Amino acid sequence: MSDPSTALPSDPHRLPSAGDRPRVVIIGGGPGGYEAALAAARRGAETVLIEERGLGGAAVLTDVVPSKTLIATADVLDVVAGSHGLGIRDADTGSAPTAQTLNVDLAAVNARVKRLAAAQSADIRSSLSEAGARILEGRGRLAGPETVEVLDGEGGVSASLHADVVLLAVGARPRELDSDPCDGERVLNWTQLYELEHLPEHLIVVGSGVTGAEFASAYRALGSEVTLVSSREKVLPGTDPDAADVLEDAFARRGVSVRSRSRAASACRRGDGVVVTLTSGEEIAGSHALMALGGIPRTGDLGLEQAGVRITERGHIETDRVSRTSVRGVYAAGDCTGVYPLASVAAMQGRIAMHHALGEAVSPLIAAQVSSAVFTSPEIATVGVSEQDVADGVISGEVLVLGLDTNPRAKMQGISEGFVKLIVRPGSHTVIGAVVVAPRASELILPYTLAVAHRLTAEQVAGTFTVYPSLAGSLAEVARRLDGADD
Repeated sequence: MSDPSTALPSDPHRLPSAGDRPRVVIIGGGPGGYEAALAAARRGAETVLIEERGLGGAAVLTDVVPSKTLIATADVLDVVAGSHGLGIRDADTGSAPTAQTLNVDLAAVNARVKRLAAAQSADIRSSLSEAGARILEGRGRLAGPETVEVLDGEGGVSASLHADVVLLAVGARPRELDSDPCDGERVLNWTQLYELEHLPEHLIVVGSGVTGAEFASAYRALGSEVTLVSSREKVLPGTDPDAADVLEDAFARRGVSVRSRSRAASACRRGDGVVVTLTSGEEIAGSHALMALGGIPRTGDLGLEQAGVRITERGHIETDRVSRTSVRGVYAAGDCTGVYPLASVAAMQGRIAMHHALGEAVSPLIAAQVSSAVFTSPEIATVGVSEQDVADGVISGEVLVLGLDTNPRAKMQGISEGFVKLIVRPGSHTVIGAVVVAPRASELILPYTLAVAHRLTAEQVAGTFTVYPSLAGSLAEVARRLDGADD
């Protein structure tokens, strides 16, 4: 039986509208697209979502969900490696446990990764169908500001849709070296890692941004030798420098080799391995290379020029804070806009676009309220303004820092690294920024995100009950270090 969500009418050239209901056509089924579709459908709009690679997009199928699933396995090994201080010993030898005493079945790990990604994609399809959204398989393209074409696998037009509102949520693809495209076997981008059946003996990670740092951390915990090639002085450029220092110390202790101020000129197969050649001429040999060089927006051949939609020099679609493009009725969300390469931001952009397009009151995207996390070991989470903003005079602020070494729960769990940093306005003590470096920092940042979004003061944070003992206790404890906050 055919899936009613993908069935087309007998006339493939024009899909009829549904009476007086506005028709919303969404190109792209990632977080920006499917969250927008849910928002539109639940508000009574006739909603059509076009997706060619699978619901959930890269975030669910090849990026966020797969990488964090892999990292979850690495986290277990990392805990084992650090458990000797907790009194845990090998049952046979009595020796302290290490990550090397366990074997990783990478084929089984990657099978689980792909299974969970597929399950999440299926859940999204179910939610969209339940909400009443129509799903069309194919590639969407603008044929004008109010017309969207659906292309089949051979590039032919299988349907043409009039649209009252269009949302472009086409995402981005991994950037590769022009001279050495990834082959999916030895030289890989981050979407290709999950086809590996054996753990890389020596993984060379090119790029020290979020993606590079996360995979370097994960594969070292899984047991691979890892070399991280960074063009900057520190890993995670643009992140809190103190947090980057903690991560670099963790890398050094765990045996990740960081080659700072080094840029890759090429990455090619040689025999049964790879060689990454730096611009200095030095060669680094390994078994596999991961190119973590950022993303390129998928805005080519999208019909933007014909529709009059403006893009930036880098190919991102220009949007305002309610996701509008330069063309009335056409919105955009997600990585193709270049706002923040975060699934949470894409989803928020999509929802904001639908609320605005359908005439509802809407709050624009506020960059200072966006929280983000780097899923390394330890994790790094941030929200709001940075300490560098304060140092540069961009904003006035007071910075409070508390290490986790005094936290009782951290001591119990053998956690020896990490800190909490709180940034407040002078005088009013309103919370305007924060950094958390700790296991599960991605969970711990939420109270600070609420504080930033709702303009809470350090006194209000300090006066909030926390569980004793807990890592979250340090979130309030650092606020009490402000003069008068504990009065």
